[in-house]
Amino acid sequence: MDAQQERDFDDYVRARGQALMKLSFYLVGDRQLAEDVCQSALVRLYRAWPRVARVESLDAYTRRVVVNEAHRWWRRPSSRETARAQVPDTSVPTDTAIEVRDELWRLLLSLPRRQRAVLVLRYLEELSEQETAMALGCSVGTVKSTGSKALARLRAAAAPQLGGVE
Repeated sequence: MDAQQERDFDDYVRARGQALMKLSFYLVGDRQLAEDVCQSALVRLYRAWPRVARVESLDAYTRRVVVNEAHRWWRRPSSRETARAQVPDTSVPTDTAIEVRDELWRLLLSLPRRQRAVLVLRYLEELSEQETAMALGCSVGTVKSTGSKALARLRAAAAPQLGGVE
């Protein structure tokens, strides 16, 4: 890679790095893991930069790299490890809106990975159905049906836990 391509890559990462990190976090639900996923995705992007720097939709390409990298991390045996001990509740009473947000976040993380990815890309990243399908490598119909199932699952799980808050 020549010096100009290096500068272009640096500029791109400076401009889009926060958004890519946010996407990684929404996909994996853990800040440290999101940093690892984002960094691995950027390494892959760097290696391919001379080829992809001029693609028409660089952001879409980059989102796809991040989603694919998240999938790679999910397939690792360590991604299936979970903590068993409950942390004692020593918190002070919090605002209801914060409690609702936290509970919705837990519900989102309880969804299967594909459903979570669709909701994150559609509603948090505000992508169209077509852009989401491109990022996930599936059809628009799959995005629609997966999104519908995910929302139904969230609604069913949220109703009793949030006391009917919608």
